[in-house]
Amino acid sequence: MPLPMAPRPVGGWLVDARLSLLDRQVLDADGGPVGVVDDLELSDLPEPTANRPVYVLNLVHGPIVLERIVGGRRPRAHFERVPWSAVAHVGSAIELSVGEERVPVGWLEDWLARNVIGRIPGSRHVPR
Repeated sequence: MPLPMAPRPVGGWLVDARLSLLDRQVLDADGGPVGVVDDLELSDLPEPTANRPVYVLNLVHGPIVLERIVGGRRPRAHFERVPWSAVAHVGSAIELSVGEERVPVGWLEDWLARNVIGRIPGSRHVPR
C-alpha cells in the first residue's frame, strides 16, 4: 500500500529546493530538453526573522557553473529565467506547461548557433 501524500499547502507546492529543483533537467511541454536548473530566484521575506515560506519566482539556467569555478560575476541579463508559473510537474525532471518557443534561449546558445553551428556546411536544413 503506498504512503499517503502530504497535504498540499494553500497556494502552492511544498518542495525541498536542493533535492527537488537544483540540477534537475527542465523539459518543455513536448518533452524536449530546455536546460538544467542552476539557481533559483526566490521571493523576499518581509522580515529576515519571519518564519514564513519563501516562494520560487523563477528557475534560472545558463552557464552559471563556469562562474562558480573561475570566479567573477556576469550581468544578470545573461541569465535565462523560466517563471515558476510555467512549471507543470516536479519529478525526476521538471516539466513545463509551455512549448520551446516560449522558453528563453540563452545568449551563449544563440551566439553559438549563429556563429559556430550555423557556419557548418549543411547545418541549416533538416537531414533527409
